[in-house]
Amino acid sequence: MNDLTQLMVAMEPLSPDLTINEVAEILLSEENRRFLCIPVVDRGRPIGTVSRNQLESIFMTIYGRDLYGKNKVTQLMNASPLMVEVKLPMEQAAQYITANMQAPITEDFVITHDGVYHGMGSVIDLLSAMERRVAERNVELGKAYRSLKESQSQLVHSEKMASLGQMVAGVAHEINTPLGYVKNNVEMAHEIHKDMVGLVAGFKALLALFDAEDADERAVSLQLQQVEAMAAEFEENFPQEDVAGLYGDTLYGIEQISEMVLNLKNFSRLDQAAVSNVSVNECIDSALLIAKNVVKHKAEVVKAYGEIPNVSCSPSQINQVFLNLLTNAAQSIDDFGTITVKTWAEGGYVHASVQDNGKGIERQHLKKIFDPFFTTKPVGKGTGLGLSITFKILQQHKGKLRVGSEPGAGTRFVISLPLQQTQPVLKEAV
Repeated sequence: MNDLTQLMVAMEPLSPDLTINEVAEILLSEENRRFLCIPVVDRGRPIGTVSRNQLESIFMTIYGRDLYGKNKVTQLMNASPLMVEVKLPMEQAAQYITANMQAPITEDFVITHDGVYHGMGSVIDLLSAMERRVAERNVELGKAYRSLKESQSQLVHSEKMASLGQMVAGVAHEINTPLGYVKNNVEMAHEIHKDMVGLVAGFKALLALFDAEDADERAVSLQLQQVEAMAAEFEENFPQEDVAGLYGDTLYGIEQISEMVLNLKNFSRLDQAAVSNVSVNECIDSALLIAKNVVKHKAEVVKAYGEIPNVSCSPSQINQVFLNLLTNAAQSIDDFGTITVKTWAEGGYVHASVQDNGKGIERQHLKKIFDPFFTTKPVGKGTGLGLSITFKILQQHKGKLRVGSEPGAGTRFVISLPLQQTQPVLKEAV
């Protein structure tokens, strides 16, 4: 069923031969009181409408009924009524009606079928129907928006998990090296401990023989020789300087692991408030330590830190920004290059730049790099969300992110964070 048929009223039309007085009786009758107007049809074709407003304008004048009541209705009717085809979609009908109706509303609209009178429609009913439809569409849009936000959150979460996976892999690699020789040293210390336990047992047996009143001199001599042989073998296998170095190396390895874990905690800022005053230099150092496994094989990092004040921000999010930029810089270098990190304060902002001498970004791609899902990396190598998330984080910090690049010469990203936040930073970037 067409939408307009739901609003149509099969009203009996007027004949053009009727007088104004006759039309008034019809329009003012009990069954027609709710309608604003009534159609005039000649041989099936609508030629106009007569509105209640038109009749009242005549009958309220002095002697109006006497002067005009016997005239034909065609002299009073609106010869250009609002007319729509029944097959017209409700949205198009509503657009036409609202564009052409008068204010205040004094007439309804005629519904035709291939130009033939089909029925009447109420402007109020049409607008109410459109209002309901708009409300329904708003509900649908709300559901679609929530679904889109959920999908976006899932995609951003996937990107964060991918970054986390790379970060954890790098941290695991960095921890495995000191952990490996700590493990070897502990195993060696275990062997030393077993030999020392045997040596101590030998000394205890020797002391027991010395304390015995009926000790056999030969037994004492044999035990003494055995203890001396065990001590000589221990000193030969485990020289004192080697044992001291063994424990020193073990403590150094543990300190390296402890430092890496501390840096990881600082990177995520799990023990701090979501927003705090932090040093951008420290954020970069933290990100560099986490990205060390990715960066060290691709580039030498040159730091040019300035003396800068702390900024109010979400440290874990700013750390994520630098991790993304540093990782991108390393991945843009084919062989081995240089990544230069610089910080300075100027114009109410703290600025930081990450510059590489990698392959650069093509001019046609430069305007798209912050778009979600845009990536020039091979399939499976990137989601295209890293720079989009970076841009969103800085946007929510009321900061700026600029980029300049020359194909074959490298890329430079500059971030700017305001010294004073005009409003609280959101806890989540997306």
